Amino acid sequence: MARQSFWKGYLKLSLVTASVSLTPATTESNKLRFQVLNRQTKNRVESRYVDSVTHKPVDDRDQVKGYPRGEDDYVILEDDEIEEAGLESTRTIDIDSFVPRGSIDWIWYDKPHFLAPEDKVGVEAFCVIREAMKANDVVGIARLVLYRRERAVLLEPLGKGIVLWTLRYGDEVREPTAEIDDKAEIDSKLLALMKQLVKEETKDWSPTMVQDPIQKRLKSMIRGKQKMKKAAPAKKPPPVKSTGNVINIMDALKKSLAAEGEGKPR
Repeated sequence: MARQSFWKGYLKLSLVTASVSLTPATTESNKLRFQVLNRQTKNRVESRYVDSVTHKPVDDRDQVKGYPRGEDDYVILEDDEIEEAGLESTRTIDIDSFVPRGSIDWIWYDKPHFLAPEDKVGVEAFCVIREAMKANDVVGIARLVLYRRERAVLLEPLGKGIVLWTLRYGDEVREPTAEIDDKAEIDSKLLALMKQLVKEETKDWSPTMVQDPIQKRLKSMIRGKQKMKKAAPAKKPPPVKSTGNVINIMDALKKSLAAEGEGKPR
């Protein structure tokens, strides 16, 4: 079944413009969704905004955004005032600069989206922009209003299309807190064993490596309850004791490599 686009607009580079659409590259539709119920009546429980003092429900038309500047003191902003602070055009991805591909660390990447031409007229312009980025091994940087806020975005060629990543802002990424002594010496024998273990544990990537085991157990539990049977609780693995001793790490690596060797066919 074709995926529906949730955003339509224009991709623009200088005077070249293409009509495009965006589709989220990831989905959570397969995740289990639970409803909050009244245990006594089994009716659904509704969530409402209520006044924190009067405890009375507040209508949508009476809800307004406020920025706290003191105790019980707020600066009120209307929706149209907030919208005025955004981009002049919310429907144009205007690429204003390029950076070398791979120069932005993964920690800045937020959500991926598939960008595709919306009509036959825009295909040529879209492909020219994509191939030009490929030829120069760069990615494009632009701004766009998505999910009701202005975001910096990155455009990266991928196959016949372009992936648009929303990027985190500078104040959203924290500095690393843990400091590591880069002058600390590493035992060469320990490193050799670790390299060997890593090599033997290396496999080709498969999406099955990142399946959600909790979702699988919950679905099994629900099926069991539907059949009026109690599902057996999942057993938790025994806690791993860590001593921090290098000798123990060496022993553990040797045992791991020995187990790997025994498990492989000869």
